[in-house]
Amino acid sequence: MPSASISPLPTSLVSGARAIVSTPDTSEKVRLAFAISKAWFQRDLALGSPSKDGQMPDRPGRPGKPLLLAPRDMPKRSLTGKAGRLALIHSLAHIELNAVDLTWDLVGRFAHVRLPRSYYDDWVRVGLEEAKHFSMLQDRLAKLDAAYGDMPAHDGLWQAAQDTGHDLAARLAIIPLVLEARGLDITPPMIEKARQIGDADTVKCLEIIYRDEKNHVAFGAKWFRFLCDRQRIRPEPAFQDYVRRHFRGALKPPFNDRARSEAGLTPGFYKPLARLTG
Repeated sequence: MPSASISPLPTSLVSGARAIVSTPDTSEKVRLAFAISKAWFQRDLALGSPSKDGQMPDRPGRPGKPLLLAPRDMPKRSLTGKAGRLALIHSLAHIELNAVDLTWDLVGRFAHVRLPRSYYDDWVRVGLEEAKHFSMLQDRLAKLDAAYGDMPAHDGLWQAAQDTGHDLAARLAIIPLVLEARGLDITPPMIEKARQIGDADTVKCLEIIYRDEKNHVAFGAKWFRFLCDRQRIRPEPAFQDYVRRHFRGALKPPFNDRARSEAGLTPGFYKPLARLTG
């Protein structure tokens, strides 16, 4: 792409986050995530604010494809056979694209809350890693003669963002500590299945995602506890209350208790919810 066609870099982290979430072009979304992250860590960007730089959009920008369906209408996904493998990798790419938007929304939407710079350092890192995951899965699809958008995807992931846009603690409870933590449960079996069928490229992708997800959950636990300490409330009951109010679904075992605990999400957070809702 000629350099003249590339839009100027936003002048603050908040405006950058808004630009990332707003753009419907997935290539531009990834480019901006890389550029904004680099500028932030080089200390070339001010934080900014929603009042000065604009509010975050209610929904992220999206390309014309894929077709978005209700989760119950989605085709089955499996690592068995090329069609099933494509469906699985495509679904993972869709999850990672949503993760890009969810993370950068977490950066920009709550910039009015008094938070240390290290909060933004952590989540900008996560936003960069989610963009890398999406690009990596796009490349994997391309090697299988497919592309993101070729298959339908479900439209349920952004609902969690809409339901928690008013409360940072609620957002942290649902996105990293429920949705990302679920990745710690389901990714190791996928890695093992891919290894059994000799799909080394997919194994590599999944291992990178799994490694990074541990850190993402750890950041969620760290900053959720920080907010609970600030409010002088106990983290575990607070987490359970947020999940009951804002998560549409059940926390289903089996859980990867070891990986969750290593990330700071100990069983006292989620096991009572599994008993109540499972």
